[in-house]
Amino acid sequence: MTQNAQFDDYTSVPYLGRHILAEFFECNSNILNNIELIEKHMVDAANECGATIVEKCFHMFNPHGVSGVVIIAESHFAIHTWPELGYAAVDLFTCGESCDPKIAHDFLKRVFNAQKTSYSELKRGLMHNENTVSQVPFKVKAQV
Repeated sequence: MTQNAQFDDYTSVPYLGRHILAEFFECNSNILNNIELIEKHMVDAANECGATIVEKCFHMFNPHGVSGVVIIAESHFAIHTWPELGYAAVDLFTCGESCDPKIAHDFLKRVFNAQKTSYSELKRGLMHNENTVSQVPFKVKAQV
């Protein structure tokens, strides 16, 4: 049996973390180009889903756009915005069961006034057994 064959049924495979790769479309450009609001909303999203904030770092680009990361005890939340396009790309990666990245996604959709969103949810760190991470990189749980 190949290593991949054991993961034909991913529903019962234990994993280390959930990673949501989110796309936010037709957002409020004034929010996406405001470093203070982006930082506040990313921190609030982490708090909303029950994450523990460790550190944060945000940068404003010239002439527009914001990138930033919120390091959480459970992993990280990261963002890059294109206000001129009303678009934001966001990564929400959490480990363990103490917080749900989908709650953070839904919160950001609301505060960015996103008219449309899409996301992929990955299971990361698929466990081969209780002490070994499989070399299968991840499993796509959902694409919405």
